[in-house]
Amino acid sequence: MKRWPALRSVATGLAVVLVVLIYAYAFSVTDVNFETTRSETRLTNLTRILRALVHPDIFEHEREEQIVETPIYLPCPQQPIPQSQPVPGEPYLIVSPACADARQIIEVEGVGLWPEAKGPVNFIPPSGASLTIGLFETDSNGNFKIEAQLPNRQPLADPQTLRAIARRNVGGPHLSPVADVTIDKILETVFLALLATTIGTILAVPISFIAAKNLMDKVRSPLTSVSLSLVGWPLGIWLGASAAGSIGRLLNAASASLAVSLAGALLSPLAMWGAVAWALPKEGTRATKWGGRVARGLVFALIIGIFILFLHFLANLGLSLGKWLIEPLGKLGFLGNFVVQLGDSLRMVTPVMAGLIGGAAVGGLAGRLGQQAADRLAAAPIKGVNLVTAAVAGAVVFSLIGRVLDWFYEVQDPVRTLWLPAAAGAAVGVVLALRAQPKATVPIGTTVYYITRTILNAIRSVEPLIMVIVFVVWVGIGPFAGALALGLHTVAALAKLFSEQVESILPGPLEAIQATGANRLQTIAFAVVPQVIPPYISFLMYRWDINVRMSTIIGFAGGGGIGFLLQQNIGILNYRAASTQMLAIAIVVATMDYLSSTLRQRFV
Repeated sequence: MKRWPALRSVATGLAVVLVVLIYAYAFSVTDVNFETTRSETRLTNLTRILRALVHPDIFEHEREEQIVETPIYLPCPQQPIPQSQPVPGEPYLIVSPACADARQIIEVEGVGLWPEAKGPVNFIPPSGASLTIGLFETDSNGNFKIEAQLPNRQPLADPQTLRAIARRNVGGPHLSPVADVTIDKILETVFLALLATTIGTILAVPISFIAAKNLMDKVRSPLTSVSLSLVGWPLGIWLGASAAGSIGRLLNAASASLAVSLAGALLSPLAMWGAVAWALPKEGTRATKWGGRVARGLVFALIIGIFILFLHFLANLGLSLGKWLIEPLGKLGFLGNFVVQLGDSLRMVTPVMAGLIGGAAVGGLAGRLGQQAADRLAAAPIKGVNLVTAAVAGAVVFSLIGRVLDWFYEVQDPVRTLWLPAAAGAAVGVVLALRAQPKATVPIGTTVYYITRTILNAIRSVEPLIMVIVFVVWVGIGPFAGALALGLHTVAALAKLFSEQVESILPGPLEAIQATGANRLQTIAFAVVPQVIPPYISFLMYRWDINVRMSTIIGFAGGGGIGFLLQQNIGILNYRAASTQMLAIAIVVATMDYLSSTLRQRFV
């Protein structure tokens, strides 16, 4: 028993020694050296910077200048120095001594300048370069007297010049050019963050539902259905994107006018509505014949085609109408440009939307066929079907992964990037089909959940400052690159926050809606969405606040906004201008924090 206190003392001593070693190594690694803080040069520079930072360049006056010059010899010449006589009523300078050596202290006296004026005393060599050697402030009579040190210059026989420049304000104060640029850039920063938050929120909301564990855990499907869906999705994406590309090329070749685009954008929804009304089964009836089902399937394919056509017409309408509006709107021409950009963005995303719609249609149809086969066929036939479909699905998935890797690493060897991955995927599919029960369901929802969360974690781990470097290469230096970088990071961040909020909802409403036989979309709409709207709004406001602050940082990498301007001013050591930008950032961040807090209290 007597040993324990001694052991505790030894352990405590070792812990103290370990802590000291850790912090000693930390000091060594971080180059801690307090002696540098007492350096006279560093203290002088620090003082200059701090004084500049507390004098932001916000207001200025119109100024007028009064210039007075006198010769000075450096060093003293052999001959007597000629004495210059002041002109009555004119200001003049008196230098004592009138000649001196380099680095010598002289006395400069000004007489008859503007009263209460300030300015520099400059040394002007024959080259014309100006070097400030002192600052002065005149008294009520317009006189001043200062001491200044001459610079280290080569001796010259000819006289050099001392020039005093008196400056005084004219008129009232007004915003300086630095303040004008800062206001423009801080507004750019706020709207850059707004666009990034909007883009990120639109994409994060649907992703959050498939990244929520409580919604995906119960999603299970037979292996047959999963395998056919995995084959159907890539096929549908390819068909939808190809159809969108073909329709777009036809319309571009036809050079659709504004009137044609407007007519197409108005008539396409009517055609879709009529096709949907015909294809949907009438109340009390159900199509059982294959002919009717095939006809309805073809009509639904036609509806998808009409929808793609509608998107193209709408994009062309935006491009044509926006260009037509820019000139007549004059100063409001940015509205026309906004319509143009909306049309152009719609044209870009139409193939993506068409691919997703095609993938959902073909993948969903293939999945339903697999579900029906698993429900109707016996276990033995389903075992064989699973072997085939799982092998094909594995080959498709692995070959797609191989093609992606080939694009990144440029292997350019089909055997290594296509055939070998396809064979490996088929083998994996066969093994899964052999191990799985023929009619057993697989946790496809959990798999999608983990894949989605992994992708979100990977995106979120990359800082926007890094992302913006890539987008600057793509779209150029400016706020557009910053908005894209912040938007991508916002998708990952908000999707995580939103999904965690979905996971924490009350299970009662969810179970009640599911008990009525509601499908997944109805369950989300009526049981999940009402519970998550308030926290979604709160997170959205908070993310906008974060994006405003982050947009000042990505400007250092070319992402536009006030950060780009701040970096330039710091680079040229213009700390008064940098102080103006930092003040603007602080005001905007504080205002955003106040507004978001007020809105959360009122609406959340």
